Amino acid sequence: MMAKNLQADLLMLLVTFLAAMGWMFSHEALNEMPPLGFIGVRFLLAGLLVGALGWHQVRPLHRQAWRRACATGVVMGLAMLCWILGLSKATQLGVGAFISSLSVVLVPVVGWLFFRQTPSTSTWIALLVATLGLGSLSLETGLNFAPSDGYFAAAAVILALHFNLNSRYALSIPPVALTGIQLGVVGLMALLASGLTETWAVPISGVGIGWLLASILIATSLRFFLQIKAQGMASASHAAIIMTLEPVWTAVLAMLWLDETMSLQQLIGCSLIFLSLLINRWRWLLHRPG
Repeated sequence: MMAKNLQADLLMLLVTFLAAMGWMFSHEALNEMPPLGFIGVRFLLAGLLVGALGWHQVRPLHRQAWRRACATGVVMGLAMLCWILGLSKATQLGVGAFISSLSVVLVPVVGWLFFRQTPSTSTWIALLVATLGLGSLSLETGLNFAPSDGYFAAAAVILALHFNLNSRYALSIPPVALTGIQLGVVGLMALLASGLTETWAVPISGVGIGWLLASILIATSLRFFLQIKAQGMASASHAAIIMTLEPVWTAVLAMLWLDETMSLQQLIGCSLIFLSLLINRWRWLLHRPG
């Protein structure tokens, strides 16, 4: 029988692949849907689905738990609005995925800035290496940070704040209920923003609806369900280390799916960012339980 830790690792590996697939599904869906409208429909329907499946956790929640879940959902919503705007303007999804993954490095830094948590030395080293990686990417076009890269970087910072708030304020909320509420809040925020700024010019084709459903069912609902299940089976160090593979999967899929290529300088920049993720998790990697 497969060891529990190995099952958790394989599930988390699948989660990173599904997350990378979400980049592809979203890229295809944006060919027919406005970005904010797409992310709104995707997250609201996913939130309703997860919430319905976990209704036994949602129903008994107290008012304070609802406030905390909704507040952290608003922060997550700001991050996802930045992410989808970045995706809508991106010419290279692989590069964007590596920039977005900086949220892992920034979690302890945000914790230090806002909650007076002392980061380890490895965190500062990882941040330095990540900065060098971002510098390499920006120098690709002569010290110029593309608008999409700026959105992805903003999303990374806000996601790091979201992680800290989740860890600090939402520990008492059942994970499925918390996930469903947060996804729903993101969807409502995005739909409101879409209603104020976007127009839906043409009806969506069957292909567009297919990409939307794939995003809702596979890249959002199934991904978060499996992530919650895997995190409940093993230590956080397992998940943290394996989650660093998401940008790698995304870059590989972008090359296979979209025929993307990277210049040598971009490869160096992305490699430095990936190295910063490993440095940030180095202690867990060395002391990984069997």
